[in-house]
Amino acid sequence: MAHKEITSDVSGKVWKIEVQEGAEIDEDESIMIIDSMKMEIPVLSAVSGRVVRLLVKEGDPVAEGQTVATIDAEGV
Repeated sequence: MAHKEITSDVSGKVWKIEVQEGAEIDEDESIMIIDSMKMEIPVLSAVSGRVVRLLVKEGDPVAEGQTVATIDAEGV
């Protein structure tokens, strides 16, 4: 299967992680919530598959464009 890197669209701080490594997720499912300028911005999966690795934890700062997770994509 192909691995897909999921990136943050905004800079901020990881407020909440909503999945665990190994979890099966659907396309457009929220992986985590980023707190950016007092707004909660979801990071959505671009593909369906299995979460291979989470590269950040709650409370970590993230930059716009930073890879935050890797997904083992189904059918890619």
